[in-house]
Amino acid sequence: MGSGTVARRLVVVPSSGRTLAVVAGEDVIAAWPHIAPHVPGASAELLPPGDELAARGVAVPDAPPDARRVINAHLHVVHLAAGTVCVHAVAMYRPGGKAVLLLGDHGAGKTLAGLALAARGWQWLARDVTLVDVAADGGPFVRGGTTAILGRRGAVRRWFPELDLPKAGPAIVDLRRRNPVTAGRVRVPVAAAMLVSLDTAPPAAGGVVESVDRHTGATAWLRGSGHLLDRLLDDGEQPLRLLEDEHVQRQRLRYVHALTGAVGFYAVRGTPYDIATHAERLSGDR
Repeated sequence: MGSGTVARRLVVVPSSGRTLAVVAGEDVIAAWPHIAPHVPGASAELLPPGDELAARGVAVPDAPPDARRVINAHLHVVHLAAGTVCVHAVAMYRPGGKAVLLLGDHGAGKTLAGLALAARGWQWLARDVTLVDVAADGGPFVRGGTTAILGRRGAVRRWFPELDLPKAGPAIVDLRRRNPVTAGRVRVPVAAAMLVSLDTAPPAAGGVVESVDRHTGATAWLRGSGHLLDRLLDDGEQPLRLLEDEHVQRQRLRYVHALTGAVGFYAVRGTPYDIATHAERLSGDR
């Protein structure tokens, strides 16, 4: 994937108690503090390799964006082997309570609903990719996730004027300093999952919430748990989905069915505040 002319080093990526050895160029290593918030469970510092990793490591592209995509895809496999799925979801919880996962495509309103919950005293466990321990005793649990909280400037200004975002600036804004993600290794039980859809004019006051049937829920879990593999590389190299062989696919399917049976799944449509209200109710917080 690299040109072969860039100086490279073997380093270790930490991810919520698990590790991935990578061979990376100096540009990627220098950019790591900016990459780490987009890698689930990662810290801002890379680790030196131990003796057991000295002879192996995943070669990553020289461009930081593609390096992040490759690292995340390999971590997908690493976490699956340990009973954890990497789900495209926001994870929120009120301290002392259980977590609610907000699933949906890009632009569905997950971040806005998270901001509405944060305004009510909830905390962020993960912003875009959530690590969910499925095979753990008493699970499923959230064990961490990505920490970059990115929102569309116009939508955030509209729904949350109290944040005082300036009108001018990039279309996508990083809100981490205003809404820090809970750091460190966490273990919060999952109360419910919600497939969210932002609707500025819902047909009923308070939005609409419906229980999702088993097949629809399993399909949503399947799509969400393959998110890190469904990325295109700018350099046009191999599809990341090829990293998931038949054994890993079967493993993920087992976890999808386990999640479907263990976690209540709901479709929720409404404003960010409506979605937050239903999240509180489904978590048992109200």
